[in-house]
Amino acid sequence: MHETDSIAEARRSLEICNACRYCEGYCAVFPAMELKREFTAPDLGYLANLCHGCRGCYYACQYAPPHEFGINLPKAFAEIRTESYEHYAWPQPLARLFRRNGTVVSVAAALGVALVLVLTALLQDAGVLFGAHAGPGAFYRVIPFAAMVTVASATFLFALLALGMSVANFWRASGVPAAGGRPKALWQAVRDALTLRNLSGGGHGCNDRDGSFSGARRHLHHTMFYGFLLCFAATSVATVYDHVFGWIAPYALLSLPVVLGTLGGIGMVVGTVGLIWLKIVGDSEPVARRVLGGDYALLFLLLLVALTGLLLLALRATPAMGIALAVHLGFILALFLLLPYSKFVHGLYRFAALLRAAKERPAHE
Repeated sequence: MHETDSIAEARRSLEICNACRYCEGYCAVFPAMELKREFTAPDLGYLANLCHGCRGCYYACQYAPPHEFGINLPKAFAEIRTESYEHYAWPQPLARLFRRNGTVVSVAAALGVALVLVLTALLQDAGVLFGAHAGPGAFYRVIPFAAMVTVASATFLFALLALGMSVANFWRASGVPAAGGRPKALWQAVRDALTLRNLSGGGHGCNDRDGSFSGARRHLHHTMFYGFLLCFAATSVATVYDHVFGWIAPYALLSLPVVLGTLGGIGMVVGTVGLIWLKIVGDSEPVARRVLGGDYALLFLLLLVALTGLLLLALRATPAMGIALAVHLGFILALFLLLPYSKFVHGLYRFAALLRAAKERPAHE
């Protein structure tokens, strides 16, 4: 990573933190920080992605504003995280999308919906688009199966490739040895990621809104994340139904794909709405305002994907199904295209940082 004002500010702050060490039990950042005496730009990128933004250190710090030292690690780390996403993104010409992330996500979502709607209207008769369809293959009478699968597969595979290359760039720059470290490091990193242990603020919870402790942000993250996984599981089960058993969508309301997708959609709605609310009512001091646009944009895009999926379920046997299907697929297309260039990447970068921290952690801990 390159030297920036955010890098310089974080380095200054951590040198003070390394002398103080009051917050060493709050999260994984401070034990990892204590292993170093000097901080390179890649080191700071690693520590910034290890930070979960619980803000506990900000409210506990005796040197936080209005003190003349002005230590504000959550804000500095949030800015460095976004800089790291741009620096390690693949392919590099698309890395600039991170600079106006909120605008890019909004435009892509609108274009995705418009594209699917326009193509559907051009390729299908009005009677098909606005007709009521029921039974196996109802969705494919509106949008042909081949077109739906080809576009979805191409965009999703590109997203996976871009995400994989970006995280690999970040991992190589972090300087972690390929071998060595604690034998159980991978399991520790997986457990920390799935439980969001570092959003516990040292055991009392995060400072979601102010100096008081709360577990709301951790619970809402879990609700959104596991809701997303349930939706992915629903799609995976439906793929098996179609390609292995020859059972064609749409499926019955009590079928496994529909139940998983409904529960996942509700979880995503609850989680995203809750996280948006916490951002609105939370203290603005430990927040990097210039990255908020991307945060809000991804949350709203995930919310719209979930809401339109639930709406499609409710309208699937009505004449409104064709429009609902096109709108839902448009938002999914936008999501797939933007996965590597949105706040979504923070989950993968954070897991890589957790794995490095687990590998470097002393064996007796």
